[in-house]
Order: sequence, then C-alpha cells, then structure tokens
Amino acid sequence: MNERPDPRGAAASPVFVEDLFLTDVFLIKGRLPNKQKRLSNLLEDYGRTFLPVHDATLVSLRNNEVIRTPSVMVNVGEVILAHELVEVAGDEAMRRLAGHGAKTSRIRAFYNGVVQFEIAGQIETGAYESQSVVSRKYFIMQKPSVRGLDLEQPELSLLKGLDYAIVRKDRMAYVYDFG
Repeated sequence: MNERPDPRGAAASPVFVEDLFLTDVFLIKGRLPNKQKRLSNLLEDYGRTFLPVHDATLVSLRNNEVIRTPSVMVNVGEVILAHELVEVAGDEAMRRLAGHGAKTSRIRAFYNGVVQFEIAGQIETGAYESQSVVSRKYFIMQKPSVRGLDLEQPELSLLKGLDYAIVRKDRMAYVYDFG
C-alpha cells in the first residue's frame, strides 16, 4: 500500500498497489484496471501501445523523485520488468519453475540503458532465447536479485523481496548463463 496526499491537506488516504513496472526512467507502482488475466499473460497478449496504470506512483531511478498521479499511460515497449504483487503464487510459469520437471539455470542479465543495473535469478533453461515454436516477449525469473539501483530508498525497496519478475527479453543487453 502507498499513501496518496489529500489535496485539501487532510490525512493521506491509502492506495492499493497491485502491479509493478520497471522502465528506463521510473519504477511505476499502481494497478491495471479491469485486469482479467495474469500480468505475464496480459503483457504477452497486449495489442495496444500504452498500458493504463491507475493510482500510480512513479519513482525516478536517477534522483529518487516521487510522483503520484491518478493515472499514467506506460508505453509497453518501455517495460523492462514487471511483477504482480497480488496473487503471486498463481502464475503458471512460476508453477512450472517450482519443480514440475522444468530444467532451470541461474543467470545474470544486464540492462544497459539510462540507468545501468543487473538482475539475477533462476529461469527456465534458455528462456531468454527466441524459440521457433512459441514467440514470447517475456520470461519469468524466480527469486530475482537486482543490483545497481538504490534499493535502500523506501520507494525502490519493493524490488528487494520479489518472488519472481516478468522480464522483457529484448530489453536485456547481456546475459551471463551459469547453466
């Protein structure tokens, strides 16, 4: 939960955060309206250019500035990683990674953009590669560890304890596969 300041000066009202998006410039927390499927599936199937995020909090990765707004439109192509804070255990890909015979590898993936950072964790072997049978834009990383961002900053600290992350394949510049 976040708190939104009341413009009349009254006490802050709580805002429920369901979804998390990391872009080149911001960590965006909020909720997608009328979401009827898992975030990983929604991102894969999304046919529009912009995702509407309601009750949004944008945290600058450069200077930790925090912007709160009732809604923001996020270009889907800017999403580097995402996470669904509600119903974490229900993601189908995460269930596969949890031990249903899927072979996993530990990787470190480096993003080389405006703010450089890396994300490390367990993935289904070769998930970052394009596959001829199924064309997927994202892969699921279990127990991700993010380095290169100020995770001690309260608004960014959410990135510390994620159970999984939905990572965009084409946004990673380098991948070191320990498998």
